[in-house]
Amino acid sequence: MKKITVTLIAVMIVVAMVLTGCAGSGTTATQETAGTDASSDAGAQETASQAASGGGDEQFEIVLIAKTEGIAWFDDMRKGVEEFGKDHPNVTVSQIAPEGGDPAKQAAMMEDCIARGVDAICVVPNDPESLIPAIEKAKENGIIVISHEAQALDGVVDWDMEAFNNDDFGALYGENLAKAMGGKGKYAGTVGALTMQTHNQWYNAAVEYIKENYPDMELVSEQPYEDQVDATVAYNVAQELLKAHPDLGGYLGMTVEAGISMAKLLEETNNTNVKISCLAMPSASGDYIKDGWITSGQCWRPADAGYVALNIAYKMLNGEEIKDGIDLEKDGYEDCKIEGGILYGNAPLVFTADNIDQYSF
Repeated sequence: MKKITVTLIAVMIVVAMVLTGCAGSGTTATQETAGTDASSDAGAQETASQAASGGGDEQFEIVLIAKTEGIAWFDDMRKGVEEFGKDHPNVTVSQIAPEGGDPAKQAAMMEDCIARGVDAICVVPNDPESLIPAIEKAKENGIIVISHEAQALDGVVDWDMEAFNNDDFGALYGENLAKAMGGKGKYAGTVGALTMQTHNQWYNAAVEYIKENYPDMELVSEQPYEDQVDATVAYNVAQELLKAHPDLGGYLGMTVEAGISMAKLLEETNNTNVKISCLAMPSASGDYIKDGWITSGQCWRPADAGYVALNIAYKMLNGEEIKDGIDLEKDGYEDCKIEGGILYGNAPLVFTADNIDQYSF
């Protein structure tokens, strides 16, 4: 963390003067060491000297608070967080998350980060509105806050970062499902929770697209089902749906677990009547896509989103301007667009049986 006191600066100046014999030659202790030994120790001394003078990389701590622990999506996001830490040795990074996607536990984790005095918090909220008090407290304490999948926090956080336009992404779900169903039949959909903003944006955009373009398709429930981003819950939802609607022809899954669980049930019962358009990860959903149980999967790379969120925070900590067209150094985020307090990339991925083997995450 960036906690450089006047005392520390004074001490380091004295040390530098002693090491150079107070000769006034303009050569620092770090420069002398670098001139005689090009080892990593010299680099470390140089970093310390720069930090003390305020002229180089300071030490920062950035924490990413994910939605939930123990699922493939956020396991991959952690890879991006760890990659960012390796690329930026002056930054201490970590990813934490509550069990079961609990909004209250997310808020408690944010409060803990505030108490520890971290420099920046990146968060993927389960319930954006519930985090507003903690976000405001963090900013009052000088902590930068970046959100992801939370457009409702525009104007509350420093920046909300989205991988793409969420309405367009949602319409793509609807288009792919409608094509797979031949434009007719009954369908249903599942989100992680009714409080999860992006899931509901996608679902609503998909339903709206289908209503406008495919009048022969019938939604069995205007309100989506919820699976709490939990595989067991998602499987139970799939069973409930097929029991209540044995003639179901299509399924929109806004979580990875929704698509996998419905596909598993279809395979177990040899039901080839239901087409699935869902959020998917190659490592978790790939076999179901290759075998045709999931017709179309889509997502963005969680690791890249984690990396980009931390990168925004890091640039702000270094005093860099976040502006339209900024390059955040990951595929799909090279020319980001800004609308209000929301920063958009263009990083959607669509998986089919024809291309799924091209992806390894």
